[in-house]
Amino acid sequence: MRAGIDIGGTKTDAVVLADDGTLAHRLRLPTGFGSEVVLDTAHSAVLGLADLASVDPSGFATIGVGIPGTVDSSSGRVSHAVNLGFDDLDLGERLATRLGRDVRIENDVNAAALGAFHLLGLPGSSSMAYLNLGTGLAAGLVLRGSLWRGARGAAGEIGHIPIDPAGAECPCGQRGCLETVASGSAVARMWPTADSSPVTALFSAAEAGDPAAIVVARNLVENVAAAVRLLVLTVDVETVVIGGGLSALGPRLISEARAVLGGWGARSPFLASLGLGDRVQLVPAGAPAAAIGAALIG
Repeated sequence: MRAGIDIGGTKTDAVVLADDGTLAHRLRLPTGFGSEVVLDTAHSAVLGLADLASVDPSGFATIGVGIPGTVDSSSGRVSHAVNLGFDDLDLGERLATRLGRDVRIENDVNAAALGAFHLLGLPGSSSMAYLNLGTGLAAGLVLRGSLWRGARGAAGEIGHIPIDPAGAECPCGQRGCLETVASGSAVARMWPTADSSPVTALFSAAEAGDPAAIVVARNLVENVAAAVRLLVLTVDVETVVIGGGLSALGPRLISEARAVLGGWGARSPFLASLGLGDRVQLVPAGAPAAAIGAALIG
């Protein structure tokens, strides 16, 4: 059995994978804020999974943790985890000390990419990009069945590619990045609402004929399509899987993004030859992709 932990900004998702790769147990608990609380949460999640599986933590073949921020996967150190309330945490070593065994730490989007690859049952020889559309925008790359992190761990950070020099300022310090027009934070800035599900409310308002909502929704879809195009043109992955909070829009998001990609293909024989729309799909609804990927990384 393998244990995987996905530490999010508000909740932690933890799973046990059986030896055949199927989901055997799942546990959710609140994350908390600050380095010590996050460490406690990860520790509690592993112990909770061990109880569910009726084993000691040493009984897991591997233990992996996916977490937002900049992750040194070789050392297990996490930095710049702003949404979790800390700037530096030696999570891998400290969690391993508590558990008395090795633990692997990975960026949450990379973990979700590996989890999505597993969930879709893609052949090991294939290539896939996991496009995470949440508060921000980033991608994880799985090439020939293995994560590709890049030379310095920045592979897939396409949300910080500037596409509009006169655009909004990005938290990364640049201006007009893709993340500023194709993410949950972009929707919140361009179409403020008190609704608990802003993106769903946006598309509902657009369908009802709200002129401002129509413009923002269209802009969002076009830039999501641009992210797909960017991933295919730079890495030429066979499949682009969309996940993250915005994927809750479901088939509506995919169908509209495919329509935009099809329109571009109608005007460009080159893009048409790439079959961009056929490469896009959603991560399976409700699947704990990041936690599953963390277990596999472990």
